[in-house]
Amino acid sequence: MEYIPEPIKIFVVEDDPVYIRLLKYVAELNPDHIVRVFETGQACIDQLHENPTVITLDYSLPDMTGADVLGAIKSYNSETPVILVSSQESINTAVELLKQGAYDYIPKDNDTRDRLLNAINNAKNQANLKEEIVQLREEVIHKYDFEKSIIGESPAIKRVFKLLAKAIKTNITVSITGETGTGKEVVAKSIHYNSDKKQKPFVAVNIAAIPENLIESELFGHEKGAFTGALARRKGKFEEANGGTIFLDEIGEMDINLQAKLLRVLQERELTRIGGNEVVKFDVRVIVATHRNLAEEVESGNFREDLYYRLLGIPIELPPLRDRDNDILLIASSFLKEFSKENNLGNIKISKEAQQKLLTYSFPGNVRELKSIIDLAAVMCEDNVIQEDDITFNSLKKENKLLFQEMSLRDYNFKIIRNFLNKYDDNVLKVADKLDIGKSSIYRYLKEMKEAGF
Repeated sequence: MEYIPEPIKIFVVEDDPVYIRLLKYVAELNPDHIVRVFETGQACIDQLHENPTVITLDYSLPDMTGADVLGAIKSYNSETPVILVSSQESINTAVELLKQGAYDYIPKDNDTRDRLLNAINNAKNQANLKEEIVQLREEVIHKYDFEKSIIGESPAIKRVFKLLAKAIKTNITVSITGETGTGKEVVAKSIHYNSDKKQKPFVAVNIAAIPENLIESELFGHEKGAFTGALARRKGKFEEANGGTIFLDEIGEMDINLQAKLLRVLQERELTRIGGNEVVKFDVRVIVATHRNLAEEVESGNFREDLYYRLLGIPIELPPLRDRDNDILLIASSFLKEFSKENNLGNIKISKEAQQKLLTYSFPGNVRELKSIIDLAAVMCEDNVIQEDDITFNSLKKENKLLFQEMSLRDYNFKIIRNFLNKYDDNVLKVADKLDIGKSSIYRYLKEMKEAGF
Protein backbone atom coordinates (compact mmCIF):
# COMPACT_ATOMS: atom_id res chain seq x y z
CA MET A 1 0.00 0.00 0.00
CA GLU A 2 1.42 3.37 -1.03
CA TYR A 3 1.93 5.80 1.83
CA ILE A 4 -0.13 9.01 1.45
CA PRO A 5 0.87 11.75 3.93
CA GLU A 6 -1.69 13.82 5.79
CA PRO A 7 -2.04 17.53 4.82
CA ILE A 8 0.60 19.70 6.48
CA LYS A 9 -1.02 21.92 9.10
CA ILE A 10 1.13 24.64 10.73
CA PHE A 11 0.10 26.61 13.82
CA VAL A 12 1.73 30.03 14.25
CA VAL A 13 1.44 31.27 17.85
CA GLU A 14 2.53 34.94 17.83
CA ASP A 15 1.13 38.30 19.02
CA ASP A 16 3.55 40.69 17.23
CA PRO A 17 1.92 41.84 13.92
CA VAL A 18 5.30 42.18 12.19
CA TYR A 19 6.34 38.63 13.05
CA ILE A 20 2.86 37.26 12.33
CA ARG A 21 3.28 38.44 8.73
CA LEU A 22 6.84 37.09 8.53
CA LEU A 23 6.07 33.69 10.05
CA LYS A 24 2.91 33.27 8.02
CA TYR A 25 4.80 34.21 4.84
CA VAL A 26 7.52 31.61 5.52
CA ALA A 27 5.00 28.89 6.44
CA GLU A 28 2.96 29.55 3.28
CA LEU A 29 5.92 29.38 0.88
CA ASN A 30 4.69 25.85 0.26
CA PRO A 31 1.15 26.20 -1.16
CA ASP A 32 0.19 22.79 0.30
CA HIS A 33 0.61 24.09 3.85
CA ILE A 34 -2.48 24.98 5.87
CA VAL A 35 -1.50 27.83 8.23
CA ARG A 36 -3.47 29.01 11.27
CA VAL A 37 -2.45 32.00 13.42
CA PHE A 38 -3.16 32.30 17.18
CA GLU A 39 -2.32 35.45 19.14
CA THR A 40 -2.64 33.81 22.58
CA GLY A 41 -1.39 30.60 24.06
CA GLN A 42 -4.84 29.49 25.17
CA ALA A 43 -6.28 29.90 21.67
CA CYS A 44 -3.65 27.49 20.39
CA ILE A 45 -4.24 25.00 23.21
CA ASP A 46 -7.97 25.01 22.53
CA GLN A 47 -7.36 23.86 18.94
CA LEU A 48 -4.78 21.11 19.55
CA HIS A 49 -7.46 18.56 18.66
CA GLU A 50 -6.80 19.55 15.02
CA ASN A 51 -3.42 17.78 15.39
CA PRO A 52 -1.06 20.30 13.76
CA THR A 53 2.03 18.95 11.99
CA VAL A 54 4.33 21.74 13.26
CA ILE A 55 3.87 24.64 15.74
CA THR A 56 5.92 27.85 15.83
CA LEU A 57 5.67 29.41 19.27
CA ASP A 58 6.59 32.83 20.66
CA TYR A 59 7.95 32.80 24.20
CA SER A 60 6.33 36.04 25.37
CA LEU A 61 2.54 35.89 24.93
CA PRO A 62 -0.19 38.07 26.45
CA ASP A 63 -1.76 35.31 28.57
CA MET A 64 1.07 32.88 29.41
CA THR A 65 4.72 32.06 28.77
CA GLY A 66 5.95 29.92 25.92
CA ALA A 67 7.08 27.36 28.48
CA ASP A 68 3.48 26.99 29.70
CA VAL A 69 2.16 26.54 26.16
CA LEU A 70 4.96 24.10 25.34
CA GLY A 71 4.05 22.01 28.38
CA ALA A 72 0.38 21.90 27.34
CA ILE A 73 1.30 20.89 23.79
CA LYS A 74 3.59 18.10 24.96
CA SER A 75 0.95 16.86 27.38
CA TYR A 76 -1.55 16.64 24.55
CA ASN A 77 0.83 15.06 22.02
CA SER A 78 4.50 14.61 22.88
CA GLU A 79 5.35 13.95 19.21
CA THR A 80 4.28 17.37 17.89
CA PRO A 81 7.40 19.37 16.89
CA VAL A 82 7.40 22.86 18.47
CA ILE A 83 9.77 25.56 17.16
CA LEU A 84 10.33 28.40 19.64
CA VAL A 85 10.65 31.76 17.83
CA SER A 86 11.35 34.49 20.36
CA SER A 87 13.31 37.62 21.18
CA GLN A 88 14.43 35.96 24.43
CA GLU A 89 18.21 35.92 24.28
CA SER A 90 18.91 33.99 27.46
CA ILE A 91 20.92 30.86 26.70
CA ASN A 92 19.60 29.27 29.89
CA THR A 93 16.00 29.80 28.73
CA ALA A 94 16.73 28.26 25.35
CA VAL A 95 18.45 25.23 26.91
CA GLU A 96 15.60 24.71 29.38
CA LEU A 97 12.97 24.81 26.63
CA LEU A 98 14.92 22.33 24.52
CA LYS A 99 15.09 20.04 27.53
CA GLN A 100 11.32 20.33 27.85
CA GLY A 101 10.93 19.00 24.33
CA ALA A 102 11.14 21.97 21.97
CA TYR A 103 12.25 20.86 18.51
CA ASP A 104 14.32 24.03 17.87
CA TYR A 105 14.91 27.53 19.27
CA ILE A 106 15.20 30.44 16.82
CA PRO A 107 15.89 34.00 18.00
CA LYS A 108 14.10 36.90 16.31
CA ASP A 109 16.81 38.55 14.22
CA ASN A 110 17.86 39.01 10.61
CA ASP A 111 18.32 35.27 10.09
CA THR A 112 14.90 34.26 11.42
CA ARG A 113 13.35 33.72 8.00
CA ASP A 114 16.00 31.32 6.64
CA ARG A 115 16.42 29.41 9.90
CA LEU A 116 12.67 29.06 10.31
CA LEU A 117 12.21 27.78 6.77
CA ASN A 118 14.85 25.06 7.36
CA ALA A 119 13.42 24.19 10.76
CA ILE A 120 9.86 23.82 9.42
CA ASN A 121 10.99 21.60 6.55
CA ASN A 122 13.08 19.39 8.84
CA ALA A 123 10.34 19.11 11.47
CA LYS A 124 7.74 18.38 8.79
CA ASN A 125 9.87 15.62 7.24
CA GLN A 126 10.49 14.08 10.64
CA ALA A 127 6.76 14.16 11.46
CA ASN A 128 5.89 12.58 8.09
CA LEU A 129 8.50 9.85 8.62
CA LYS A 130 7.05 8.98 12.03
CA GLU A 131 3.55 8.90 10.57
CA GLU A 132 4.72 6.63 7.75
CA ILE A 133 6.36 4.26 10.23
CA VAL A 134 3.13 4.07 12.22
CA GLN A 135 1.14 3.32 9.06
CA LEU A 136 3.59 0.66 7.91
CA ARG A 137 3.51 -0.96 11.34
CA GLU A 138 -0.28 -1.07 11.19
CA GLU A 139 -0.04 -2.76 7.78
CA VAL A 140 2.33 -5.37 9.22
CA ILE A 141 -0.02 -5.95 12.17
CA HIS A 142 -2.91 -6.46 9.73
CA LYS A 143 -0.79 -8.80 7.60
CA TYR A 144 -0.02 -11.06 10.54
CA ASP A 145 -3.56 -11.43 11.84
CA PHE A 146 -3.09 -15.15 12.42
CA GLU A 147 -6.42 -16.15 10.88
CA LYS A 148 -5.28 -14.43 7.66
CA SER A 149 -1.56 -15.18 7.60
CA ILE A 150 -1.97 -18.85 8.55
CA ILE A 151 -4.34 -20.36 6.01
CA GLY A 152 -6.23 -23.56 6.64
CA GLU A 153 -9.38 -25.30 7.78
CA SER A 154 -8.05 -28.77 8.60
CA PRO A 155 -8.41 -30.18 12.14
CA ALA A 156 -4.60 -30.14 12.46
CA ILE A 157 -4.30 -26.38 11.85
CA LYS A 158 -7.39 -25.56 13.88
CA ARG A 159 -5.63 -27.07 16.90
CA VAL A 160 -2.80 -24.60 16.23
CA PHE A 161 -5.32 -21.72 16.08
CA LYS A 162 -6.62 -22.64 19.54
CA LEU A 163 -3.12 -22.53 21.01
CA LEU A 164 -2.37 -19.24 19.24
CA ALA A 165 -5.50 -17.69 20.73
CA LYS A 166 -4.20 -18.59 24.19
CA ALA A 167 -0.62 -17.50 23.47
CA ILE A 168 -1.56 -13.95 22.45
CA LYS A 169 -3.38 -13.26 25.72
CA THR A 170 -0.24 -13.39 27.88
CA ASN A 171 3.52 -12.97 27.55
CA ILE A 172 4.26 -16.64 28.30
CA THR A 173 7.18 -18.15 26.41
CA VAL A 174 6.16 -20.12 23.33
CA SER A 175 8.08 -23.04 21.83
CA ILE A 176 7.26 -23.89 18.22
CA THR A 177 8.25 -27.22 16.72
CA GLY A 178 7.73 -28.69 13.29
CA GLU A 179 9.49 -29.77 10.16
CA THR A 180 11.51 -27.31 8.10
CA GLY A 181 9.24 -25.17 5.95
CA THR A 182 6.08 -25.46 8.06
CA GLY A 183 6.00 -21.72 8.80
CA LYS A 184 7.46 -21.37 12.29
CA GLU A 185 8.52 -17.73 11.83
CA VAL A 186 5.11 -16.80 10.40
CA VAL A 187 3.51 -18.25 13.55
CA ALA A 188 5.96 -16.36 15.78
CA LYS A 189 5.16 -13.06 14.01
CA SER A 190 1.45 -13.77 14.26
CA ILE A 191 1.76 -14.19 18.02
CA HIS A 192 3.73 -10.95 18.37
CA TYR A 193 1.56 -8.79 16.10
CA ASN A 194 -1.64 -9.96 17.79
CA SER A 195 -0.33 -9.41 21.33
CA ASP A 196 -0.08 -6.29 23.50
CA LYS A 197 3.55 -5.94 22.31
CA LYS A 198 2.56 -5.44 18.67
CA GLN A 199 3.76 -1.81 18.59
CA LYS A 200 7.19 -2.87 19.88
CA PRO A 201 10.06 -4.56 18.00
CA PHE A 202 9.97 -8.11 16.69
CA VAL A 203 13.57 -9.34 16.43
CA ALA A 204 14.30 -12.69 14.77
CA VAL A 205 17.58 -14.55 15.24
CA ASN A 206 18.43 -17.74 13.35
CA ILE A 207 20.90 -19.51 15.65
CA ALA A 208 21.90 -21.97 12.92
CA ALA A 209 22.88 -19.15 10.54
CA ILE A 210 25.37 -17.44 12.90
CA PRO A 211 28.95 -18.70 13.34
CA GLU A 212 29.32 -20.29 16.75
CA ASN A 213 31.96 -17.81 17.93
CA LEU A 214 29.67 -14.84 17.14
CA ILE A 215 26.37 -15.99 18.66
CA GLU A 216 27.09 -14.59 22.14
CA SER A 217 27.94 -11.15 20.72
CA GLU A 218 24.91 -11.26 18.42
CA LEU A 219 22.54 -12.01 21.30
CA PHE A 220 24.03 -10.00 24.15
CA GLY A 221 26.16 -7.33 22.45
CA HIS A 222 29.72 -6.23 23.08
CA GLU A 223 31.75 -3.23 24.15
CA LYS A 224 34.32 -1.45 22.02
CA GLY A 225 37.60 -3.39 22.03
CA ALA A 226 36.04 -6.52 23.56
CA PHE A 227 37.69 -8.60 20.84
CA THR A 228 39.48 -8.13 17.54
CA GLY A 229 37.18 -6.29 15.17
CA ALA A 230 34.97 -4.82 17.94
CA LEU A 231 35.47 -1.22 16.79
CA ALA A 232 32.45 0.18 18.61
CA ARG A 233 29.88 -0.74 21.22
CA ARG A 234 27.08 -2.84 19.77
CA LYS A 235 23.74 -3.70 21.27
CA GLY A 236 22.71 -7.34 21.13
CA LYS A 237 19.42 -8.70 19.87
CA PHE A 238 17.94 -8.87 23.37
CA GLU A 239 18.49 -5.12 23.80
CA GLU A 240 17.10 -4.42 20.33
CA ALA A 241 13.97 -6.38 21.21
CA ASN A 242 13.44 -4.60 24.53
CA GLY A 243 9.74 -4.10 25.14
CA GLY A 244 8.86 -6.46 22.27
CA THR A 245 9.54 -10.03 21.20
CA ILE A 246 12.72 -11.96 20.44
CA PHE A 247 12.35 -15.02 18.23
CA LEU A 248 15.15 -17.56 18.59
CA ASP A 249 14.86 -19.82 15.57
CA GLU A 250 16.63 -23.21 15.51
CA ILE A 251 17.35 -22.99 19.24
CA GLY A 252 18.32 -26.65 19.17
CA GLU A 253 21.53 -25.73 17.31
CA MET A 254 22.90 -23.63 20.18
CA ASP A 255 26.17 -24.81 21.72
CA ILE A 256 25.56 -26.30 25.17
CA ASN A 257 28.12 -23.96 26.78
CA LEU A 258 26.22 -20.88 25.58
CA GLN A 259 22.95 -22.44 26.76
CA ALA A 260 24.06 -21.84 30.35
CA LYS A 261 24.49 -18.11 29.74
CA LEU A 262 21.17 -17.90 27.91
CA LEU A 263 19.46 -19.58 30.86
CA ARG A 264 20.92 -17.06 33.31
CA VAL A 265 19.92 -14.14 31.08
CA LEU A 266 16.35 -15.44 30.82
CA GLN A 267 16.09 -16.08 34.56
CA GLU A 268 17.50 -12.70 35.64
CA ARG A 269 16.09 -10.63 32.75
CA GLU A 270 19.41 -8.81 32.58
CA LEU A 271 22.67 -9.19 30.67
CA THR A 272 26.21 -7.90 30.48
CA ARG A 273 27.72 -7.14 27.10
CA ILE A 274 30.94 -8.96 26.18
CA GLY A 275 33.88 -6.99 27.51
CA GLY A 276 31.71 -4.80 29.75
CA ASN A 277 30.59 -4.52 33.36
CA GLU A 278 27.33 -2.60 32.95
CA VAL A 279 24.25 -4.65 33.81
CA VAL A 280 21.55 -4.09 31.19
CA LYS A 281 17.98 -4.94 32.15
CA PHE A 282 15.44 -5.82 29.48
CA ASP A 283 11.83 -6.86 29.07
CA VAL A 284 11.12 -9.18 26.15
CA ARG A 285 8.72 -11.93 25.23
CA VAL A 286 10.62 -15.05 24.14
CA ILE A 287 9.51 -17.33 21.32
CA VAL A 288 11.74 -20.22 20.25
CA ALA A 289 11.50 -22.67 17.38
CA THR A 290 13.28 -25.83 16.30
CA HIS A 291 12.84 -28.73 13.89
CA ARG A 292 14.51 -30.99 16.45
CA ASN A 293 12.86 -32.95 19.25
CA LEU A 294 14.30 -31.06 22.23
CA ALA A 295 13.20 -33.72 24.71
CA GLU A 296 15.34 -36.24 22.82
CA GLU A 297 18.18 -33.70 22.66
CA VAL A 298 18.01 -33.42 26.47
CA GLU A 299 18.15 -37.22 26.79
CA SER A 300 21.20 -37.37 24.54
CA GLY A 301 22.97 -34.62 26.50
CA ASN A 302 22.92 -32.03 23.71
CA PHE A 303 20.47 -29.65 25.39
CA ARG A 304 20.25 -28.51 29.01
CA GLU A 305 17.24 -29.86 30.87
CA ASP A 306 16.81 -26.67 32.93
CA LEU A 307 16.83 -24.52 29.77
CA TYR A 308 14.38 -26.90 28.11
CA TYR A 309 11.82 -26.34 30.85
CA ARG A 310 12.50 -22.59 30.87
CA LEU A 311 11.73 -22.42 27.14
CA LEU A 312 8.87 -24.90 26.91
CA GLY A 313 6.05 -22.49 27.83
CA ILE A 314 3.14 -23.13 25.47
CA PRO A 315 4.34 -25.83 23.06
CA ILE A 316 2.91 -25.45 19.55
CA GLU A 317 3.63 -28.25 17.09
CA LEU A 318 3.04 -27.28 13.48
CA PRO A 319 1.69 -30.13 11.37
CA PRO A 320 3.48 -31.05 8.14
CA LEU A 321 1.61 -30.02 5.01
CA ARG A 322 0.90 -33.65 4.07
CA ASP A 323 -1.28 -33.94 7.20
CA ARG A 324 -3.42 -30.91 6.37
CA ASP A 325 -5.73 -32.38 3.72
CA ASN A 326 -7.39 -29.72 1.53
CA ASP A 327 -5.38 -26.95 3.19
CA ILE A 328 -2.89 -27.70 0.42
CA LEU A 329 -5.28 -26.29 -2.18
CA LEU A 330 -6.27 -23.30 -0.02
CA ILE A 331 -2.63 -22.37 0.51
CA ALA A 332 -1.80 -22.97 -3.14
CA SER A 333 -4.60 -20.62 -4.20
CA SER A 334 -3.34 -17.95 -1.82
CA PHE A 335 0.22 -18.23 -3.12
CA LEU A 336 -1.06 -18.15 -6.71
CA LYS A 337 -3.11 -15.02 -6.11
CA GLU A 338 -0.17 -13.26 -4.44
CA PHE A 339 2.34 -14.23 -7.14
CA SER A 340 -0.06 -13.30 -9.97
CA LYS A 341 -0.71 -9.89 -8.43
CA GLU A 342 3.00 -9.15 -7.91
CA ASN A 343 3.81 -10.10 -11.51
CA ASN A 344 0.68 -8.79 -13.28
CA LEU A 345 -0.24 -12.24 -14.58
CA GLY A 346 -4.00 -11.85 -14.30
CA ASN A 347 -6.40 -14.38 -12.83
CA ILE A 348 -4.81 -17.85 -12.96
CA LYS A 349 -6.71 -20.99 -12.05
CA ILE A 350 -5.59 -24.51 -11.09
CA SER A 351 -7.20 -27.33 -13.08
CA LYS A 352 -8.84 -30.31 -11.35
CA GLU A 353 -6.07 -32.61 -12.56
CA ALA A 354 -3.38 -30.28 -11.22
CA GLN A 355 -5.21 -30.05 -7.89
CA GLN A 356 -5.33 -33.83 -7.65
CA LYS A 357 -1.61 -34.03 -8.38
CA LEU A 358 -0.91 -31.59 -5.54
CA LEU A 359 -3.06 -33.62 -3.15
CA THR A 360 -1.18 -36.86 -3.87
CA TYR A 361 2.25 -35.38 -3.08
CA SER A 362 3.74 -35.45 0.42
CA PHE A 363 5.60 -32.09 0.30
CA PRO A 364 8.77 -32.94 2.24
CA GLY A 365 9.64 -29.24 2.00
CA ASN A 366 6.20 -28.31 3.35
CA VAL A 367 4.66 -24.85 2.78
CA ARG A 368 7.93 -23.39 1.51
CA GLU A 369 8.14 -26.08 -1.18
CA LEU A 370 4.50 -25.56 -2.15
CA LYS A 371 5.14 -21.86 -2.78
CA SER A 372 8.09 -22.69 -5.03
CA ILE A 373 5.99 -25.19 -6.99
CA ILE A 374 3.08 -22.77 -7.46
CA ASP A 375 5.30 -19.84 -8.47
CA LEU A 376 6.92 -21.97 -11.18
CA ALA A 377 3.59 -23.35 -12.36
CA ALA A 378 2.17 -19.82 -12.70
CA VAL A 379 5.05 -18.91 -15.00
CA MET A 380 4.91 -22.11 -17.07
CA CYS A 381 1.14 -22.40 -17.58
CA GLU A 382 -0.72 -21.42 -20.76
CA ASP A 383 -4.05 -19.60 -21.06
CA ASN A 384 -3.97 -18.75 -17.32
CA VAL A 385 -4.79 -22.32 -16.30
CA ILE A 386 -2.28 -24.48 -14.43
CA GLN A 387 -2.44 -27.99 -15.83
CA GLU A 388 -1.10 -31.23 -14.37
CA ASP A 389 2.11 -31.04 -16.42
CA ASP A 390 2.81 -27.53 -15.07
CA ILE A 391 3.15 -28.97 -11.56
CA THR A 392 6.78 -30.00 -11.13
CA PHE A 393 8.12 -31.73 -8.04
CA ASN A 394 11.85 -31.19 -7.56
CA SER A 395 12.22 -32.32 -3.97
CA LEU A 396 15.72 -33.13 -2.79
CA LYS A 397 14.20 -35.85 -0.61
CA LYS A 398 13.17 -39.14 -2.21
CA GLU A 399 9.43 -39.37 -2.44
CA ASN A 400 7.85 -42.73 -1.64
CA LYS A 401 5.26 -42.81 -4.40
CA LEU A 402 4.06 -46.21 -3.19
CA LEU A 403 2.15 -44.59 -0.36
CA PHE A 404 0.16 -42.39 -2.72
CA GLN A 405 -1.01 -45.11 -5.10
CA GLU A 406 -4.61 -46.23 -4.68
CA MET A 407 -4.38 -50.01 -4.15
CA SER A 408 -5.91 -52.67 -1.95
CA LEU A 409 -4.10 -53.80 1.19
CA ARG A 410 -3.33 -57.12 -0.53
CA ASP A 411 -1.70 -55.33 -3.46
CA TYR A 412 0.33 -53.18 -1.06
CA ASN A 413 1.58 -56.38 0.59
CA PHE A 414 2.48 -57.81 -2.81
CA LYS A 415 4.43 -54.65 -3.64
CA ILE A 416 6.31 -54.76 -0.36
CA ILE A 417 7.19 -58.44 -0.70
CA ARG A 418 8.35 -57.97 -4.31
CA ASN A 419 10.43 -54.92 -3.35
CA PHE A 420 12.26 -56.82 -0.57
CA LEU A 421 12.79 -59.92 -2.72
CA ASN A 422 14.39 -57.76 -5.40
CA LYS A 423 16.50 -56.00 -2.79
CA TYR A 424 17.81 -59.23 -1.25
CA ASP A 425 18.20 -61.32 -4.44
CA ASP A 426 15.14 -63.52 -3.77
CA ASN A 427 16.57 -64.68 -0.43
CA VAL A 428 13.33 -65.73 1.27
CA LEU A 429 14.94 -66.27 4.69
CA LYS A 430 16.51 -62.81 4.59
CA VAL A 431 13.22 -61.16 3.56
CA ALA A 432 11.28 -63.04 6.25
CA ASP A 433 13.78 -61.81 8.84
CA LYS A 434 13.62 -58.20 7.63
CA LEU A 435 9.80 -58.15 7.57
CA ASP A 436 9.57 -60.12 10.82
CA ILE A 437 7.21 -62.73 9.36
CA GLY A 438 7.53 -66.49 8.81
CA LYS A 439 9.05 -67.81 5.60
CA SER A 440 5.83 -69.78 5.00
CA SER A 441 4.03 -66.42 4.75
CA ILE A 442 6.47 -65.33 2.08
CA TYR A 443 5.82 -68.51 0.05
CA ARG A 444 2.06 -68.05 0.47
CA TYR A 445 2.31 -64.47 -0.82
CA LEU A 446 4.41 -65.66 -3.77
CA LYS A 447 1.75 -68.22 -4.69
CA GLU A 448 -1.03 -65.62 -4.45
CA MET A 449 1.00 -63.15 -6.47
CA LYS A 450 1.50 -65.72 -9.23
CA GLU A 451 -2.20 -66.55 -9.31
CA ALA A 452 -3.07 -62.85 -9.47
CA GLY A 453 -0.56 -62.27 -12.25
CA PHE A 454 1.26 -59.71 -10.09
